[in-house]
Amino acid sequence: MANPLLADTPGATHLLLGNEAIVRGAIEAGIQVVTCYPGTPSSEVPDTFYRISPEGKYYFEYSVNEKVALEVAGGAALSGAMTLCTMKHVGVNVAADPLLTLCYTGAPGGLVLLSADDPGCHSSQNEQDNRYYARIAGLPVFEPSTAQEAKDMTRDALKLGKKYGAPIMLRTTTRVNHLRGPVEFGPAPDPGEAEGFKRNPSQFVPIPAFARPMHLALMERMEQMREEAEKSPYNTVTGEGDFGIVCSGISRAYVADALSNMGLEGKVKVFELGFSNPLPENMCLDFLKSVSKVLVVEELEPIVENELRVLIQKNKLDTEILGKDVLPRNGEFHVTQVENAIREQVGQEQIVNCACELPELPMRPPNLCAGCPHRGTYFAAKKVFGDDAVYSSDIGCYTLGILPPLQAADFLLCMGSSISAGGGASKVANQTVVAFIGDSTFFHSGLTGIANAVFNDHDVLVVVLDNRTTAMTGHQPHPGVDKTVIGDNEHPLDIETAIRGLGVSEIIEVNPFNQKKTLAAFEDLKAKKGVRVLIAKEPCPLYSRRVYKKVAPMVAYVADSCDGRFECLDKLACPAMYKEGGKAAVNPILCNGCMLCLQVCGHIKAKKRGS
Repeated sequence: MANPLLADTPGATHLLLGNEAIVRGAIEAGIQVVTCYPGTPSSEVPDTFYRISPEGKYYFEYSVNEKVALEVAGGAALSGAMTLCTMKHVGVNVAADPLLTLCYTGAPGGLVLLSADDPGCHSSQNEQDNRYYARIAGLPVFEPSTAQEAKDMTRDALKLGKKYGAPIMLRTTTRVNHLRGPVEFGPAPDPGEAEGFKRNPSQFVPIPAFARPMHLALMERMEQMREEAEKSPYNTVTGEGDFGIVCSGISRAYVADALSNMGLEGKVKVFELGFSNPLPENMCLDFLKSVSKVLVVEELEPIVENELRVLIQKNKLDTEILGKDVLPRNGEFHVTQVENAIREQVGQEQIVNCACELPELPMRPPNLCAGCPHRGTYFAAKKVFGDDAVYSSDIGCYTLGILPPLQAADFLLCMGSSISAGGGASKVANQTVVAFIGDSTFFHSGLTGIANAVFNDHDVLVVVLDNRTTAMTGHQPHPGVDKTVIGDNEHPLDIETAIRGLGVSEIIEVNPFNQKKTLAAFEDLKAKKGVRVLIAKEPCPLYSRRVYKKVAPMVAYVADSCDGRFECLDKLACPAMYKEGGKAAVNPILCNGCMLCLQVCGHIKAKKRGS
């Protein structure tokens, strides 16, 4: 029996995650190719496609980075395949080069780029608003606010892209990706075969002579898209009155809840923008003329607000417009915040506290998992270098090495930057530079950093934290893994061979749980100059249990031997360890049996799990 997300069951209703709804929408559109680089909050979209791919009638791949993912997607769309490419918002920075060119060439098969933005930086290094990319590139934008819309807009964006042979952006935010809601299914047709490539160099090869008319064609297409936005069912006006609200994305849900709380449903005029770029100017003008004051509710940048201000100025309207002067440009909104902004405009008293009082929850700071091999690597590095080295970090769960007591992250820019930025630091800092990078991140954008470091003779010690998976975003495969959740990787790439091929001769591989060898390796490489690499190789314990089916046979205990010095806790901060009765203790459920604590404090003994 087919997975429900693949089944042709129109009229059926399922409770779906927003990201799962996006998958279903693509299935209903007749998706043929899906590419991605995983990143929260987008990860469940490609993970779901991957999980059901044995039953699906589409091609799916985890690409090595976002630029490659969009280039593969672009090639498929240029060859007539209906294509979806998914990534988180900062991934669009990596993919920007092919993105802007694809908007010139077009995408005959239809191409949707999922940009999963992250207001509030829940899992990201910034909270950029990728609606700006849509304006720069010439991308129509759909912004869902419910699980149903996530499904419907994905389907309709792909179909619209196919109709116009154009890339389209589906812009979500963390709340939309991770909400759950009822989704009514439509038909799920057989996608059939892609139409194939039709040679047309003047359309698909953007040399300057061709690129200039391509730009004119893009501008003309965006005007056609504006007409589509004018008649789109995702752009609606409801309510009545002299005060109006314009809202887009998840802010539409906040506005609806706020008006419901205030008893103002239908008594305030609301313009909901679901198809938000290009702006449906005629609808907007009609709306602006019908009210005297407008509050624009949009998360992050004042993009719609500024476009409405331009319309007001060009058309000499006297409508007052409010937006970021009463609502912030950073972070996620919440219903009370939006409600207070509305109350201020309609003369109602502000809400001081939420109606429900929640007890204060205990703090739970992020930490490396119990049995994480990165803890052993960081501990050894700090024991050898202390605070004398500069630690260049990278994007991954290992960034948590910034926390005490390990404190092995001094700066971080973006994916793959640890090697390149570390190399730059080595040229001016009179200190040893240690650059940490994960295995998935190494394949994402570390190879070029190694090549550059070798070419420019950087003096940097690169530590590849190889835990055999893309751990932070959900254990997705990368080119170096040997096993995945649905089978073996038939073509694993060896990290050491790749690094040696890039010209590095000083390479040592260790298991970081063997502290004696890891410390010796760090001491050896500390004494050398130039580009040298330590590969710390040991599977993520969660992935190991899930894929390799490993069960740790031992568990540390200190009940009879601890003398109360707490070296194990103070130096490792392992979440499986705690203090009890003036002694250190180990939670056998959390303990992974890595035995690192035994090597830090010789007083700790070990016993078999369950004994």
